[in-house]
Amino acid sequence: MTSQLSDVTNYIQDLQKKLVSEKEDLEDVAATKLQNLAVEFNELNWAGPMVPTGPITLPFDPVKRLIDGFKHFKTSYFDTHPALFDELALGQSPKFMVFSCSDSRVCPSHVLHFQPGEVFMVRNIANMVPAFDQLKHSGVGATLEYAVKELGVANILVMGHSNCGGIKRLMSYPEDGSVAFDFIDEWVKMGLPAKTKVITEEAAGSADFHEKCERCARESVNLSLANLLTYPFVQKAHLEKQLALRGGYYDFVNGIFELWELQSHISNPITVQT
Repeated sequence: MTSQLSDVTNYIQDLQKKLVSEKEDLEDVAATKLQNLAVEFNELNWAGPMVPTGPITLPFDPVKRLIDGFKHFKTSYFDTHPALFDELALGQSPKFMVFSCSDSRVCPSHVLHFQPGEVFMVRNIANMVPAFDQLKHSGVGATLEYAVKELGVANILVMGHSNCGGIKRLMSYPEDGSVAFDFIDEWVKMGLPAKTKVITEEAAGSADFHEKCERCARESVNLSLANLLTYPFVQKAHLEKQLALRGGYYDFVNGIFELWELQSHISNPITVQT
């Protein structure tokens, strides 16, 4: 500590000499100010070296992160694919519509390697599709209608995932209807038929809560596929074989993706892992 203070004092004295040599008429002012600075340094309660010896962690800057993210996209993708973005400037014709969870770990664009213009996407808590109701959930209905009737998508995928917080809340939904959340509970309760199916089928089993949640995540996808058919324009396109409805499940813990199709029944899933 004594050595550190001595170094600081010597630095201030050298600075004083330099300033005075350059501006002789400021000698008294400089001497006073620098002497005060030296006193302040000497009065500090030194707890360690002035310069950190370990790695320096800068505080997170959200604005810088967003700007850097766009710069990376612009230089590494936008500028290197001019033909693609010239085409997209004229309009979109996505082949897929995807309902996925809002969970930050399961973005379909990354998981399924979608390119710009390839997918029309809806993300919400637990990737749920409500049944047709013109008075409720109009945001989902409007997006679905636009995708099917205006864009003419040929494939709809509802993609669930492992460790879903929305499904955990659904499986914990109180029997007495008392709720802890204003919006979340009202939303996830549309999946109660999936929960009931799991609870009934696992009544005599030994599955723990986590296993039931993973089962419910898949059953909730099937419920959403069934709900899709309550929309007249979806049902019409599906019956005319212009629209395929598929369910998916992404296990981000083990890196596994399952895919199945809604036909007259739920087909056996295809499991993809490498």
